[in-house]
Amino acid sequence: MHALRLSFALLLAAFSAVSFAPGAFACTNILVTKGASKTGSTLLTYSVDGPFHPSLEVIPAKDHVPGATFDITDWNGKVRLRIPQPSHTYAIFGIMNEHQLAIGETTFDGRPELENPDGAFPYWTLMDVTLQRARTAREAIKVMTDLVAEFGYCSTGESFSIVDPNEAWILEMIGPGKGGHGAHWVAIRVPDGAIAAHANRARIGTFPLKDPENCLYSSEVVSFAQAKGYYDPKRDGAFRFCEAYCPATAQELRYTETRVWSVFRRAAPTQAFSPDYHRGVPGAKRYPLWITPDHKLDAADVMALMRDHYEGTPYDMTKGADAGPFGSPYRARPMAFKVDAKAYTWERPISTPQTACSYLAECRSWLPDAIGGVLWYGLDDTYTTCYFPLYAGISAVPPSCAGGSLNRFSWDGAFWVFSLVANYAQLKYSYMVKDIQTVQKDLESRFFRFQPVFEKAVLDLYKKDPQAARQILTDYSVTSGEMVVKRWRQLGESLFARYNDGYVQDAKGHSQELGYPEDWLREVLRTKPTAFKLPDDDRVVHPESY
Repeated sequence: MHALRLSFALLLAAFSAVSFAPGAFACTNILVTKGASKTGSTLLTYSVDGPFHPSLEVIPAKDHVPGATFDITDWNGKVRLRIPQPSHTYAIFGIMNEHQLAIGETTFDGRPELENPDGAFPYWTLMDVTLQRARTAREAIKVMTDLVAEFGYCSTGESFSIVDPNEAWILEMIGPGKGGHGAHWVAIRVPDGAIAAHANRARIGTFPLKDPENCLYSSEVVSFAQAKGYYDPKRDGAFRFCEAYCPATAQELRYTETRVWSVFRRAAPTQAFSPDYHRGVPGAKRYPLWITPDHKLDAADVMALMRDHYEGTPYDMTKGADAGPFGSPYRARPMAFKVDAKAYTWERPISTPQTACSYLAECRSWLPDAIGGVLWYGLDDTYTTCYFPLYAGISAVPPSCAGGSLNRFSWDGAFWVFSLVANYAQLKYSYMVKDIQTVQKDLESRFFRFQPVFEKAVLDLYKKDPQAARQILTDYSVTSGEMVVKRWRQLGESLFARYNDGYVQDAKGHSQELGYPEDWLREVLRTKPTAFKLPDDDRVVHPESY
């Protein structure tokens, strides 16, 4: 059986060389348990944010002869270590394998002195290898922690999201420092009926020490923190993983917890989560690791949660002079800057133009894995992308999603098509984003409407001929991806024609001069009160005669 995966070695490896700072590489994860979803599926989102060109490839399941090994390599392809292969590895596709196990991550870095350059596993390889060796979330946790215990862990702090069709877990891990052994970690199951989120900050606080059904942890996770001086029971009270291994400044809270707050405020508005914590107010109440949403969520709802610039809040990035005349929510990097020796930072939203690709993994226990696992895939910014389905049973990828380079634009590459549309929209964002969302909504709603009909037909075929069903899944997934990319090319061409040279074409193709919003004009005139002013009277001015 074949499947599809994202090339972690190419896409994610550069993360290991980047220290945490506002504006550095960053991701956002949302986890939804079965009891919190409308359909009884588990859901996981993962945005891969950074300057990468994503590429999809097919990796099949494989039997291995005794003595076979797997190469753990660094960013330059140099082999760091060879480890034994098991007798069989599973097919993997993106962040999901053939058994509907899915793994996402966000890097929290934590204490830099705990990075261990001598460890074998960087986090992206750990995810990759685990997807090949585990069938369930619980198995994945054991595989990951056993591998780092035996061979070492070389990345900085990491929050992993691990879901299967029945459970959702968060595993947080950090190294022991140079020359140390293994890693220090804790894993907690998200209770059924709850949702969780994390965004580049460790979020596990206190945890039960005697509840292995719901919580697992390394043997020295507390004692090591005490020995290093990160934790003192008399000073700190109950042990909190996030405070011991990932202490945060006010600026870091703003960069990370604002995204979590925004997920929670929209999923559970009745709970009225205060912004004080992510604004760094001393003594403010921390956000919980998970919440119960006001209403159960489906895949479309979770996609909407991944599309956010804090609209409708005091931090709305589409408002104010910094949004420009047409309400663009995006700011030039770096995010942190200084003016007159004073430090400032832009907001960091969930939706960002720096996203290479994003996923929504949908895992469903009542269907065969080949059909039950769906990876909704989007390129570039989550706000202006269009997600299309890739099923666990496929054996080929959309050609436009395989290959390409960040150094060379190509109309044939899905990433570049989506990036071009998103970048061009910055010229007149408040106008063009509506055109983009019209196409986005049309395509995504079509996929959702057709999904149950398509899957019923494939399920009937699967019972008789699994291989034929997998071919149908492949054809549909590839066709869907290529159709979306073709439609996005047409969208880019239509935007360029309609919004050209400062004009906006109306429905009849007539060019209109629409100017700037009055609020923005007032802001310009406030800073330059006389620069553009004409005389108050309307007299004709006659030049002096010679």
